[in-house]
Amino acid sequence: TTRDAINLRGWTLRDDDGNRYRFDNVRIASRATIRIHTGNGRDTRTDLYQDRREYVWGNRADTAILRDDRGRTVDTESWGRRHH
Repeated sequence: TTRDAINLRGWTLRDDDGNRYRFDNVRIASRATIRIHTGNGRDTRTDLYQDRREYVWGNRADTAILRDDRGRTVDTESWGRRHH
């Protein structure tokens, strides 16, 4: 959440298994929300699609890691507990 608009070009969203989505020239407005979908669809200002045929996110446990264009972790969100 930020007061400034941000260009997400080169930013990545990754899961625990190393599946990675790389943002193209996507600009997010201040205090706006973008939903990233795993499946197929048409990108809009508020919804982006990875165009994958298989599921990425674990229902029982996983971690979403958002990194900026320099590879620095901006945010993470984890759920459940991984069994190694």
